[in-house]
Amino acid sequence: MKAGRLDTHLAGLVKMARQWVESSDADSLLLLLDEPLDWPALAEAASGVKVVVASDTRDAIEGAAAAGIPSVVLEMGNEAEVEKLTQALLLAVANEVLLPGAAVVAIYSAFETGRMDSLSYIHLEEHLGRLTARDLKRLVTNVPLEVLKSVVDLAIEIGREGREGTPVGTLFVVGDTRRVLTHVHPAGFDPVKGYSRKERSVRDGKVREALKEIAPLDGAFIVSADGVVEKACQLIDAGHASLTLSKGLGSRHWAAAAITKVTSAVSVAVSQSNGTVRLFQNGEVVLRIEPFRRAMKWKAPEIDPPMGESSTSKRDD
Repeated sequence: MKAGRLDTHLAGLVKMARQWVESSDADSLLLLLDEPLDWPALAEAASGVKVVVASDTRDAIEGAAAAGIPSVVLEMGNEAEVEKLTQALLLAVANEVLLPGAAVVAIYSAFETGRMDSLSYIHLEEHLGRLTARDLKRLVTNVPLEVLKSVVDLAIEIGREGREGTPVGTLFVVGDTRRVLTHVHPAGFDPVKGYSRKERSVRDGKVREALKEIAPLDGAFIVSADGVVEKACQLIDAGHASLTLSKGLGSRHWAAAAITKVTSAVSVAVSQSNGTVRLFQNGEVVLRIEPFRRAMKWKAPEIDPPMGESSTSKRDD
């Protein structure tokens, strides 16, 4: 793919972003690209500020690394730009391109496809800062990144859109399926029972839409490491007496924490009250994503004393 030139419009955005980085505590400038650029011209426009580029395809970032510009490949197809931005940050931290506690100014196309038109300041605050790159890689290793990305993207869509205008909370438990299934029991009828594995894959667009329809039902989705929904509408039975979570979180989040304490699964919980998505591992929140209908923020949890012993995944925040 032939490199595109750094036109006046994009050069102006890069200049504004560079000034924002220099006047704040931001560490880097991140660009979501559809095609390669004149990399030396980009580096010159950024004028000494660290630049990271991300794109769906390797062709669009070809030559960036040789020019000293770190790059990230997303392979997310037609997903929304804001979701690509989330994934770019996650991968950049996992690949040690960005520090977990970094602040970043991002340039991307929010309104018109193929034309950079938006700047955002994103701070990965204290709770993500406690994660090391090794921790994040371990999470990705236990649950393949492609599967985890598919589940997180679906959770973000549910948190942002709800269902027919009504807020929806839900819970996905991903990986270590054999052990997870020993800690769950059905809340009632399982709507995925009887379907083939292909018809239960979270990477299939039609399946994702079907899962959105049943997300309001009680219970958790149990997802295997290869992305197949093994069971739905499952209540979690795992003790949480030794856990500590953020203030205001209800039984769904305690269940999400509890199941990851007794297994090596990763839980992805969507809050019904505000659409916030939280990832749990080893009984703790390891990542918090705010829905993009509001500005994206990474927030440190406030610690609350443990609740009682029993734990379910009822649709309570």
